Amino acid sequence: MAARNKARKRAFQILFEADQREAPVRDVLADWVRHARTDDRQPPVGEYTMDLVEGYARHAARIDELITTYAVDWALDRMPAADRNIVRLGAYELLWVDDTPDAVVIDEAVQLAKEFSTDESPSFVNGMLGRFKELKPSLRRAATD
Repeated sequence: MAARNKARKRAFQILFEADQREAPVRDVLADWVRHARTDDRQPPVGEYTMDLVEGYARHAARIDELITTYAVDWALDRMPAADRNIVRLGAYELLWVDDTPDAVVIDEAVQLAKEFSTDESPSFVNGMLGRFKELKPSLRRAATD
C-alpha cells in the first residue's frame, strides 16, 4: 500500500501544480514524466499516479460540478488550493476506481490534507468525500445517463 500512498501524493502534487499554473493537468503530467526521464534525482512517475491524473482529467468537469454542488458555503475558487485538489483526486478515485475500498480513499485524502493544508482541512476533506460516498450510487448513475 505504500506505493499507492506515494502515487496519490504525487498525483495530488501534479493536480496542485496544474491548478496553480492554470495549466492543463495532462501537460503538467507530461512535464513531470519528461523531467523524471532526464533527471537521475527525480523518481519516475508511476503507473498509478498516471492513472489517477489521467482519470481525473477525463472527469474534471463533472468532479468540479459535484464539488460546487455539495460544498456548502464554499465556492470552488475560494477553497484553499490544496483542499480543492485533494477533494478532486479523492472524488475521482472514490467514484470511478473500483479496486480501492472507499474507506482507504477517504483516509488517504484526509492524510494528504493533514500533510499539505490547514488544521481545518482534514475534517472538510472527510466531510466532502463522506458525502460523495453516501451519494455514490446516485452519482454514478447520473454520470452514465
